[in-house]
Amino acid sequence: MNIQYLALKRIRGLENVRIYRPGYAIEYDYFPPTQLKKSLETKIIENLYFAGQINGTTGYEEAAAQGLIAGINAHLRIKEKREFILNRDQAYIGVLIDDLVTKGVDEPYRMFTSRAEYRLILRQDNADQRLTEISFKMGLAKKERMKLLRSKIKHRNNIIEVLKRNSVRPEKINKRLKELNTSEIVQKIPIIELILRPQVRIKDIESELEEIRNCLKSAGRIKDEVRESAEIEIKYKGYVERERNIALKINKLENVKLGKNIDYDKIKSISTEARQKLKKIRPETLGQASRISGISPSDINVLMIYLGR
Repeated sequence: MNIQYLALKRIRGLENVRIYRPGYAIEYDYFPPTQLKKSLETKIIENLYFAGQINGTTGYEEAAAQGLIAGINAHLRIKEKREFILNRDQAYIGVLIDDLVTKGVDEPYRMFTSRAEYRLILRQDNADQRLTEISFKMGLAKKERMKLLRSKIKHRNNIIEVLKRNSVRPEKINKRLKELNTSEIVQKIPIIELILRPQVRIKDIESELEEIRNCLKSAGRIKDEVRESAEIEIKYKGYVERERNIALKINKLENVKLGKNIDYDKIKSISTEARQKLKKIRPETLGQASRISGISPSDINVLMIYLGR
């Protein structure tokens, strides 16, 4: 309150300001989220799940995301089914929860896109492709939703094939290319090579090419989504594949489980800081351990040797 008051008085025109009541201030207690599993079940008390500001996050979207995962896992536990966990390369919810349970919080956590290392994979246009099938298998998404996704993927793949298979002659497209401020072609080339250019989008040239128009027409009411999905797949294919390969390599560590009862004090080859962090956080997998601040790649190598890997 006093700091707010002093700050306001430094603003020109507010030298004599008086505060009737602070406009916005929220304080709340929380439990350190490193005490949680990735399912949001507490490590100490079985069948107790935490979600929301109790885990040190802000409210709104962060709280809702945790509530969804905690609710799903509580239901699965009752049904005696395997826990549900989203990885960092599957959803921003996965990034959010992994950050909380692995790194903890010093201030209310907000989910920024900059916290994710796989931003090319975690795009808004492919959220349905990443999560609908998972949701359908759990009984959350209905058949109609799954059917719509399959239709979108089918039409997207069709248009990419059309763009690969068909070529265009200079006399048919050069006028349009000039209008788009990109270099004209001197010989017949596959249409997909034009889409790879940053200046050219599918909608810019579809009026000139009947093959594309026919393909989009068959997509019906989802043609705009299909066009966008195909274009992104073409333009960013190399970058996305590289990111997926990195994710696959790192995810191999997620499959290496760390036992609950490992005595880290007996592993003398890891650093003192790593030993302290491992004892405190008790990561569930080698992948999670590798993301803890203060644990180096050499510490991870020692753990791999210890586990017989």
